[in-house]
Amino acid sequence: QVQLVESGGGLVQAGGSLRLSCAVSGRTLSSYTMGWFRQAPGKTREFVGAIKWSDASTYYADSLKGRFTISRDNAKNTMYLQMNNLKPEDTAVYSCAARIGSGYLTTWNRSSFRGQGTQVTVSS
Repeated sequence: QVQLVESGGGLVQAGGSLRLSCAVSGRTLSSYTMGWFRQAPGKTREFVGAIKWSDASTYYADSLKGRFTISRDNAKNTMYLQMNNLKPEDTAVYSCAARIGSGYLTTWNRSSFRGQGTQVTVSS
């Protein structure tokens, strides 16, 4: 069974940075594709970015390009989300997800494995 556990969330002032982690256990990830998603209070979950584990290629939501960066550490079986220049509107629960496949994981409902999420709060 694949398990995903997020960490690194917290409270940060606007303009600050956070790095979220998504630790994956249970499988080697060479054939997996993974993504980050977020859900703000009262809003639907939205796609943040994705990474193909095999070659570490990435894809981002247009609105977040330039501020958010996804990476992975193969030795640690961990995916990261580096968030810079955070804004109050970035406040949300951030979750990671994964599935076997070659395309980017851009839709939450297409994921096979999901983390519980970590809260990010950006104060103004």
